[in-house]
Amino acid sequence: VQLVESGGGSVQAGGSLKLSCVVSGYKSYYMAWFRQAPGNEREAVAAISPSGASTYYADSVKGRFTISRDSKKMYLQMDSLKPEDTATYFCASDPQWWHLMANYNYWGQGTQVTVS
Repeated sequence: VQLVESGGGSVQAGGSLKLSCVVSGYKSYYMAWFRQAPGNEREAVAAISPSGASTYYADSVKGRFTISRDSKKMYLQMDSLKPEDTATYFCASDPQWWHLMANYNYWGQGTQVTVS
């Protein structure tokens, strides 16, 4: 399983970005988005089940971020961005449902999001 993120960039506070994660290999796994800012530990952002029917969000992004997926990609729509959302965002995947725990076995290389 290989994961490749895209869609990061620089945006002003209040703006929006949409991240994508392309999945190669076995696709019907549980998936999640994590982020890590310099000097901070990696933290969970959102997670989604293989069907997309179940989703979980960190309290810090509820109501602003939306996780979704289709047969080829996972997405993270980020609205009302804040400077504290600045971080490298990673997608993750695993056959086991880890929800917002960082136990996923497969990880992408990350994409940078900067909010000023």
